[in-house]
Amino acid sequence: MLAAEVEDVASLSWGLPSFATPEPIREAVTRALASDPDVGKYALPNGLPELRSLAAEEHARKTGIEPDPDENVFITAGNMQGMSTLFHVLLEPGDEIILTDPGFASHYEQVRLRGGVPIAWPLDEGNAWAMDTKLLESLVTERTRAVVLVNPSNPTGSLFSKQTLLRLGEIARARDLLLIIDDPYSELIYEDRERYFNLAAEPGLSDQLAYLFTFSKIHAMSGWRLGYMILPDWLRAEVLKVHDANLICTPRISQVAGIAALSGDQAHVGVFREILAKRRDLICERLDALPHVFSYVRPEGAYYVFPRILVETEDSWSFSRRLLEESGVCVTPGIAFGPGSDAHVRMAFCVDEDVINKAFDRIAARYPV
Repeated sequence: MLAAEVEDVASLSWGLPSFATPEPIREAVTRALASDPDVGKYALPNGLPELRSLAAEEHARKTGIEPDPDENVFITAGNMQGMSTLFHVLLEPGDEIILTDPGFASHYEQVRLRGGVPIAWPLDEGNAWAMDTKLLESLVTERTRAVVLVNPSNPTGSLFSKQTLLRLGEIARARDLLLIIDDPYSELIYEDRERYFNLAAEPGLSDQLAYLFTFSKIHAMSGWRLGYMILPDWLRAEVLKVHDANLICTPRISQVAGIAALSGDQAHVGVFREILAKRRDLICERLDALPHVFSYVRPEGAYYVFPRILVETEDSWSFSRRLLEESGVCVTPGIAFGPGSDAHVRMAFCVDEDVINKAFDRIAARYPV
């Protein structure tokens, strides 16, 4: 919002893909607007049956786990709304949710809004932002209700190893914890895709795992506010109560767009990935040219990099605010992503290449060698 007030700002702060929603999806919605008299009406709270069936098929294709469209699939207004609903179900004041540090800023905010306590699980920057499962075990208490995971990570772009994820699953089973997987980015991995492992594919975890998929990123549908959850039946019944009380239903017109996205040609996903890979190479090249300003871990997926600030500054907020006000460059302060992340900023490379270059030209001018 501050950046919106700055003329000619070069913004790397918002995780908003620069791509337009693919034409086949928009065309399907246009046809529905012209021919379907119900397109502007409520849907049932759990979502349109056709979309739930397609979501179940998509999940089975990705994981080998076959959810029941009626008992396990729930259509949401994006993963933000899905996560908020889960926290409403899970938390009483003082209950705890374990979040990676760094982790997605809004997860921290949503837990606090529900009266919960976000427990930061520090990642190992020196080991490519790896998870330490021994440290996790020490963080679990009798008030812990769930562990939240984004893989590839927001804000680091790192991938977590299969071995570590399976150990996380073992801990969750032993301590009776819910695992919540927020998945916007699993199709955006730029090399060594075989390293990616979806913990939702582990059969023994189905009864204590909530998987959330959003259409926002890989289908360029961020403004449509659409996602789906794959839930154990005991959890879905409670989610329904909260969802209906707060939202009634996900907008029907967005669900029509989702049906088109899942039933049509998804060639755009590969196109987006190729473009983002080039933008990743560019932002890493520009960071490499500023070793006196930043150090960083090369991201493997998503479309963020989380460099450490090397120049003198009070904190990430002060650094980011001055960069915006004095140089017209917007980045996100690292403190938003966890209490141990204040020495960093997040940069999003989902923007056009000329924006990346403009931002780094200005940073280079501000911090000459």
